[in-house]
Amino acid sequence: MAQVSAFLPAGFDVTRPVALIAGQGLYPKLMAEEIRRAGASLRLIAFEEETAPELVESVDEGHRRILKVGQLGHMLRALRDFGAGYAVMAGQITPRRLFSGLHPDLKAATLLLSLRRRNAETIFGAIAREIEELGVSLIDARSFLDHHLTTAGCMTGGSFSVDTDYVSHGIQIARECARLDIGQGCVVREGTVLAVEAFEGTDEMIRRAGSFRTKGALFVKTVKPAQDWRFDVPCFGLRTLETMREAGVSAAALEAGRVLILDKPAVIKQAKAWDIDLLGFE
Repeated sequence: MAQVSAFLPAGFDVTRPVALIAGQGLYPKLMAEEIRRAGASLRLIAFEEETAPELVESVDEGHRRILKVGQLGHMLRALRDFGAGYAVMAGQITPRRLFSGLHPDLKAATLLLSLRRRNAETIFGAIAREIEELGVSLIDARSFLDHHLTTAGCMTGGSFSVDTDYVSHGIQIARECARLDIGQGCVVREGTVLAVEAFEGTDEMIRRAGSFRTKGALFVKTVKPAQDWRFDVPCFGLRTLETMREAGVSAAALEAGRVLILDKPAVIKQAKAWDIDLLGFE
């Protein structure tokens, strides 16, 4: 078989089902489309009040499971029942569910009690180990979506609107925040840090930065030094672009090859229409 993605493991076997563990938004919908396009057999694990109903309905009833967030034992059982060879995580689960709205079964409760730190990285890392112990390969969450990744240079054409020194400053701040596991983004303006991303997420951070009502603000998105690509892929999409427009943030610098632009052609087209510059930095 031809390699359909640079991020798939060596020896990827298209005849073994791929189980998509689907959170919110467009990301899992794109992933489902690309898995099918690659000729692989799709299975779906969806979550109540999280996964888009249209994605759920697009999968045959026998090939899908709908769970409450936190039903880890049920999810592992579904992977076994599916005979899945691979699993891939795509789409965010509402962050507040780490504190409220969680429905842990016995397996999940035991796992949570074993963790000294409870954040997205430790929780999903522990879940990943449970999946791998089944003999299911949890693959890079960029798999199948190579053509939606950020590319180097000004993706909206022409020259980038923000001075190189100010871009470098923003990248430095974003990388330091990522190194400290605070967040993976920031908003800066001419050497001043307006906001850094934390638990509230990218869009809320951009709204905070927009409250200063200043021109020339730059949003920067990067990755952690030891990013676990199985469950932690930074994403940028139309919703964030719209938030930038509303907040008056007129440019974004996204790490090339590492930030996923959800429906890249549509995002770039809309960015041009709104006069928002998008830069891929290496």
